[in-house]
Amino acid sequence: MDRLHFQLALPLLPSERVVGVQLLLTFSYQLRRMSTFVMQSMAFLQSFSPVPGSQVFVSGDLKLHQRQPLSHAGLDSRYNVSVINSTSPFAQDYDFVHIIETYQKRNVTTVLSGPSPIWVTGRSPDQPFVIQAFIHYPVELIAYQPGFWEMMKFAWIQYVGILLIFLWIFERIKIFLLRNQVLNTVPVSPVPPPLSYKEHKS
Repeated sequence: MDRLHFQLALPLLPSERVVGVQLLLTFSYQLRRMSTFVMQSMAFLQSFSPVPGSQVFVSGDLKLHQRQPLSHAGLDSRYNVSVINSTSPFAQDYDFVHIIETYQKRNVTTVLSGPSPIWVTGRSPDQPFVIQAFIHYPVELIAYQPGFWEMMKFAWIQYVGILLIFLWIFERIKIFLLRNQVLNTVPVSPVPPPLSYKEHKS
C-alpha cells in the first residue's frame, strides 16, 4: 500500500470543546532488499487553535531519517522495540516529551513531513471531533554500507567500461598516426636465421 488513511472520531459532551490535539502513531518499518532492517517507528502530529474545532486534517509523507548508513549483512533489529513502553509502571514513560526525547536518540527514525495540519471549526454539540490523516509512503533513498563482493562487482563494471573506451581511443590514434605518417618509420628487413650444421656441410 502506498498510503495510510487514518480517521478517528472522538465523541464529546455538548459542553466539551477541543482546542488542541497531540497524536502519536506507531509503525512497523521493514527493509528487506539491500539491507535487512526492522524497527518500530512513529509519526507525531500536533495542532492547536484558539477557536474550538470540529476536525483536524493532515496529509504528509512518512520519511526515513538516518544519521548513519545501515549494515548490509545480517538482521538489524536494534530498534525493533516499542516506542512506548506499555509495561512500565512509571508515569514519565507515557509522557510525550520523554517518549520523543528517547526516540530522537536513535540513529534511524521516521518523521512525518508535510504542510501544517488544517484546523476546521464549526462543530455542532452532537457531533464528534474528527482526526483525519493521510500518510503517504514515498520512495526512499536508503544509505547503507555495501559488502566486499558488491564493491568488487561495481568496481569491475567500472573498470571494464573505462578500459573499452581507452582501447577504442588508442586504436583510433594508432590508425591516425600510421595513415598520416606522423612518425618517421624505417622498414627493417628480417634477419635470416643462421645456417644449421648440415647446411654448412653440404
